[in-house]
Parts: sequence; structure tokens; C-alpha cells
Amino acid sequence: MAGLTIGLEWAAAQGPRLVGAPLAFPGEGEGEMEGDSKADTPDVPPSTDNTPQCLNKALEGLSSRWKNWWIRGILSLTMIIGFFLIIYLGPIMLILVVMGVQIKCFHEIITIGYRVYHSYDLPWFRTLSWYFLICVNYFFYGETVADYFGALVQREEPLQFLVRYHRFISFALYLAGFCMFVLSLVKKHYRLQFYMFAWTHVTLLIVVTQSHLVIQNLFEGMIWFIVPISIVICNDIMAYLFGFFFGRTPLIKLSPKKTWEGFIGGFFATVVFSFFFAYLLSQYQYFVCPVEYNSETNRFAVECEPSNLFMIQEYTLPAVVQNAVRWKTVNLYPFQIHSIALSTFASLIGPFGGFFASGFKRAFKIKDFADTIPGHGGIMDRFDCQYLMATFVHVYITSFIRGPNPSKVLQQLLVLQPEQQLSIFNTLRNHLGEKGMLPPAVEEAQ
Repeated sequence: MAGLTIGLEWAAAQGPRLVGAPLAFPGEGEGEMEGDSKADTPDVPPSTDNTPQCLNKALEGLSSRWKNWWIRGILSLTMIIGFFLIIYLGPIMLILVVMGVQIKCFHEIITIGYRVYHSYDLPWFRTLSWYFLICVNYFFYGETVADYFGALVQREEPLQFLVRYHRFISFALYLAGFCMFVLSLVKKHYRLQFYMFAWTHVTLLIVVTQSHLVIQNLFEGMIWFIVPISIVICNDIMAYLFGFFFGRTPLIKLSPKKTWEGFIGGFFATVVFSFFFAYLLSQYQYFVCPVEYNSETNRFAVECEPSNLFMIQEYTLPAVVQNAVRWKTVNLYPFQIHSIALSTFASLIGPFGGFFASGFKRAFKIKDFADTIPGHGGIMDRFDCQYLMATFVHVYITSFIRGPNPSKVLQQLLVLQPEQQLSIFNTLRNHLGEKGMLPPAVEEAQ
């Protein structure tokens, strides 16, 4: 999908300029403004307090600091319960929720840009933004259908056509949007419109690409979805608690409420949590097995023989540790060791996703992306670190975990023409025969 790739690369190159003075640039003939003056920022209305009245009434006697603490705590607990309820409902519901979160995050970011763009009464920005969202989702999720639903594609003639020409159709759709953008250009506002074009593509790069990776991680096994999300949630909560009760030393100017005490306390708490949480989930097939589509039942299946990653193994402790704890060996799931790497990233690098979002909000002098969740802000405010984590998990799996996937190979074989399948069958049979791996009865049949 060359057109989309070029657009994303151009947008990424322009990304740092999205939060500067040019967004308030009224025309081609005027000079660019420096600094973070009021003219540089859009007319974004302040966030409203949509805390339920019953909660406000129950907490009205508390100071604003403790009132916010209780609101955040109650809503956090509610979201955690909802998260585990969605897990109980299965992979399909998780995929739908990820797509819903993606759309809401896109809406929150694009709305900020729209308020700038709409003020000049220029056409098509919002329409084209949503059109490009549809195009990019069609491209990514079409690839997913081809990879994981081969048996279903084989049965349905229309799907075979869409899969075979998927990339061409995706490119054609993107090209149509590109042409519509060019036709919408208005004299004296060219530069502003190109900034908004870049705004849309950077948003797509941040939101849609990462949510696609979240779903890719889910297909590797629900544990690769649940553990990363849970440890980011844990780090966010524990960093907040340590910072709230013990925080004294500011961590970064972009986010004045963040403290070193919260950052360090959140790190250790997250590593401990992930280690034991990984141990708990590694015991259940439902969480560790790859999510696969069963063509016979038309349902997702999460049944398998667990890989060595989820089998208890004995490890010899280093001599220094042996002297300290008086143990020579310890029995662990290998995934617990990987969980330490995941939690370390979530605690040390993951927060930079939040700092990035804080810088973005400061550039536009807004507190939150939206006011969807009382005490928390918008959906994007809750998922700024999750998207960075999703990319890391995907890279981690492909680099250190994933081997050849027989199920995925089989799905791809089922899409081939019968003569191609027969050719592969004969090649594989000859290969196995040369290695002496075929039973005698099969050898005689040849």
C-alpha cells in the first residue's frame, strides 16, 4: 500500500510541527509566529466536570485533592472490573473493544485539529479524516482476515476476491482520499490544510497502527494481551499512589505532578505484580493458547498443548543468590522471566508515552483529551502508554518468542488454488520421504 506508506512517512516527518505556531497560521502571506502565545493554540473549550452527582454529593466534604483521589480510585476500580468482564466474554469481545477504543481515541485527537480547521471555514477536513480512518482499518484488518481466517475465506467466493486484490483495493481507496484532499485545497490556506493532512496521518500512525498490533498480540495468546495491559494499569496506579503519599521530587516538567518517588515505587511494584500475575495466568490453556479460528464450529478456539514457554522448568540460581536465600534451584514458568522484561519496559519507557501526551496537551493548553471518564479525562488519556506498550510487545514476540506458526501456514495454504495445494503436498511428501519420516504404508503407496 505504497500511497499510505508515503503519506504516513511524510506525516511522521511533519509530526513535531503539529504542535507549534503554524496551526494558527491564517494564510500563506503571513510570517510564522514563535513561542507558545495564545495565537498559537486553538480555541479549545475547557474540560467539563461530568462526575456523577451522587458521587459529588458523597464527597462534598473533602478537599479537592482527596476528592479527586476518591473519584480516580472508584472509577479505576470500575474500569478494572469491566476489563476482566470483557476478558471473560472472549476474544471477539476483546477485538470489538479494541476497535471501539481506537475509534474514540482517533475522535478525541482529530477533534482538537478540527476546532482549528473549522475556524477557517475550510471544507472536508473531518470527512477526509474519517475516510482515511476507514481506509487504514480496511487495509490492516483485511490483512488479518487473510492471515487468520483462511478457511472462512476459502468457503466464501466474495471474500476470495477481496483477499486476492486486497492491497490494490486498499491503495485505490487511499488514492481516492488523496485526490479528494487535493481538490479541497483552498487558496491562501494551503499550508494550514497540509498541516491538517499531516495531523490526520500522524493520528492514524499513532492510533490505528498500534491498535492493530494489540490485536496481533491477542492472536498469539490472550496472555500476551492481558499481561501487558495489566502491568501498564498497575504501573499507572502504583506510580500515582506512591507519588500521592510519598512524592516530593518532581520528575519531569512536562508533567509536574509526576515524581521520582512515584516513578521508582511504580517500577518495583509493577515488576513484582507482573511476576506473580504471569505465574497465575500461565496455568490456564484459555490464556496461553493462540487464538485460532475453527472453521468447523465457526468460533474462535483457545485449546492447545501449551508450549515450553508455559511449562514449569527448573532454573539454577546464581551463586550470590544461593548464598542469600539458601536455595540452589527454583521452579518457574519461562513466561515469568519474560514478564520481567515486559514490566521493566512498562515502568521505565512506557511512561514516556504519557509524557508525550502531556506535551501535546500543553501545546494546546488543555488538561485532558476529553472528559469521557470523570477524574481521568478522555479515553486517550488512559491509553497513551498502552499504545507504546503494544508496539514493544509485538516487537518482543517477533524477536524473541515467535517461531513458525503451523496454523497460520495452514490458513495460507487453504487459500491457494487446488493445483498449488497439490504441488505443495507432493513436495512435502517427497521431502519427508527422503528423511525417512513417513510410515512404511505411505512409502509403499507412493
